[in-house]
Amino acid sequence: MKKKGLLERLKEGPVLGDGGYLLELEKRGWVRAGPFTPEVALTYPAALRELHIEFREAEADVLQALTFYASRDKLATVGLENRLEDLNRAAVRIAREVAGDRCLVAGNLSLTWMYEPDSPSAADRVRRTFDEQLAVQVDEGIDFVIGETFSWLGEALIAIERAKKTGLPAMVTICFENKDETAEGKTAAEAAKALFGAGADVVGMNCLRPPEHMLPAMEQMRRAVSGYLGCQPTAYRTPKEKPDFTSLPEFPLALDPLQLTRKEMADYSLRAREIGINYIGACCGAVAVHIREMARVLGKLPEDSRLWMKGGEKPMSAYEYYDHDKVAGAVKK
Repeated sequence: MKKKGLLERLKEGPVLGDGGYLLELEKRGWVRAGPFTPEVALTYPAALRELHIEFREAEADVLQALTFYASRDKLATVGLENRLEDLNRAAVRIAREVAGDRCLVAGNLSLTWMYEPDSPSAADRVRRTFDEQLAVQVDEGIDFVIGETFSWLGEALIAIERAKKTGLPAMVTICFENKDETAEGKTAAEAAKALFGAGADVVGMNCLRPPEHMLPAMEQMRRAVSGYLGCQPTAYRTPKEKPDFTSLPEFPLALDPLQLTRKEMADYSLRAREIGINYIGACCGAVAVHIREMARVLGKLPEDSRLWMKGGEKPMSAYEYYDHDKVAGAVKK
């Protein structure tokens, strides 16, 4: 049986995305902090495959191919500009192998760092960059396209333009840095209208900010438009005056104490559903435990049915000894 596509799934209810890849792979030692380029797809494919498996088993509906920053100019910063096709192809293949019939596979486009407003030549360079990646990703069989982490609305609009030429559904999301607007000064509502006007199937926000500092902008989008919305915040706690986690002195090597709990991410997913967000995912800092708890509260993950013969009159673990099982609602079998 053919698996349902993105738009079919969105019609049935919220679609659960996966979490962050590059920062988690850096923590595990497979990616270098700084460039954060995704050559792990070539150098240590088993490490990437394992992270995909973790998100799949956490009940994510979508696995994103690790092609963020897999453009020629970005790969040139680590001497891999001639491996663009190999890298994009390998990343999609690994995601597809893990996804099987359970998950959709999203191709990924990201900010290029080459966009300039009012520069036709820069815009054309961005177009060529996106087209080069998409040609390989589509050939490898992605199910839809995600364009993400665009501070410039103008660059996000180019991503929609190129993604739509593939004939596949496109989800494109912007990000706010430390001001509540895009780099050219557009509000969340204005951006959402422009993105839908350009033909995106799903629009929204991702990265840089945690739920606390992203959901208010998503509420503005929801009031402004009626189409499908997507939200993928980071899982790092940031102050109101510096909501962009990449601007903090803790970025990138001292973020551990700022990571949100699984409950905080679950609470976010419930709030997102209440707002009317259709694609509920996460970004940097979000790992499988976050996605699993999000899946649980969204009704996508059944209760744990593994056998547990509790210890009768005496507890057999600290979980029982301190009555955590009663708080958690564990059932004696």
